[in-house]
Amino acid sequence: MSQAAAPADMSTRLEVILSSTRGKTLFEHILAGQRTHPEATGEFSLLLNEIIVCGKIIASKMARAGIADVIGTTGDSNVQGETVKVMDTVANDVIKRRLLKCGHVCILVSEEDEEPLLGSDEGKYAIALDPLDGSSNIDCNVPVGTIFSIFRRKSERNTRATVHDILQRGRDMICGGYITYGPSVMLVLTWGAGVNGFTFDPMIGEFILSHPNITIPAQRSIYSVNEGNYYSWSQHEQAFVDWIKHPDKATKRPYSGRYVGSMVADVHRTLLYGGLFMYPASADAKNGKLRYLYEVAPMSFLMEQAGGAAVNGQDNVLDVVPTSIHQRSPVYLGSKNEIALIQRFLRGERP
Repeated sequence: MSQAAAPADMSTRLEVILSSTRGKTLFEHILAGQRTHPEATGEFSLLLNEIIVCGKIIASKMARAGIADVIGTTGDSNVQGETVKVMDTVANDVIKRRLLKCGHVCILVSEEDEEPLLGSDEGKYAIALDPLDGSSNIDCNVPVGTIFSIFRRKSERNTRATVHDILQRGRDMICGGYITYGPSVMLVLTWGAGVNGFTFDPMIGEFILSHPNITIPAQRSIYSVNEGNYYSWSQHEQAFVDWIKHPDKATKRPYSGRYVGSMVADVHRTLLYGGLFMYPASADAKNGKLRYLYEVAPMSFLMEQAGGAAVNGQDNVLDVVPTSIHQRSPVYLGSKNEIALIQRFLRGERP
């Protein structure tokens, strides 16, 4: 019986392998975008390729984390005062080693480094990254990820970059995205022309277009927030969460609560399914907890490009001009109707 079934099983496996190679690879997608800009020099494409390689290396190390002795903490704290995981250091070292030496980056900001790092004077781009968002969840095998934002430098090329090259509002970003390391490895990015998702196929070693033209639903009764901070929020956030948990069929309440505690995982789910992700300011974090340049801004850029919205309260978060590289910001992002609803509550209004 098993011998008779073998050819059919092999045929099915081969079909899966062959079909995976028919989709557009991420680099093909990048080159197609480059061809729409006759003035392009190819430098941006090469920089994105370096990020792709970083993602592959980190994904490989993540897959072996439990058996390669790279779980647990280093015993140190980063500039944010957070405990550093071993994989934080591994991911940060991979990114710095490749991006600072590729020749296309003039300045790099990482969550793990207190000061900005200078690359090539000829580098055309400034980049900010969270090398491994959600790393506190690594030891329990929860999805984590790398978040990045890319800006054109403001200073002249062939001069030494300064911090002002990276201190730009989110709306001036030319590319934002993240790589999530979970049941599958996926890269989601935008360069201002919609959002596309690419899933890594380990059989061929390439990211394949799996989620073209991602569009977030305009409304969805799902919310994602750390309710452990409930009593440190303003009365407006408290009133909002109380309202969405109160049963009412006409307004599709109560909402479903979904919270992982890894921004990449929570925002990825919100982007695909719709709903609301929020991390408000609190009594202990009056400016919010999430960092603007490499968490809030790129995720908000993705959300807006997918047809959603992102605010820091009443203002569009992409219009903020940061004044420091590790500046924090409250954020509410997701489906447009859900953002409009939370804004009403933040103004003190009620449905």
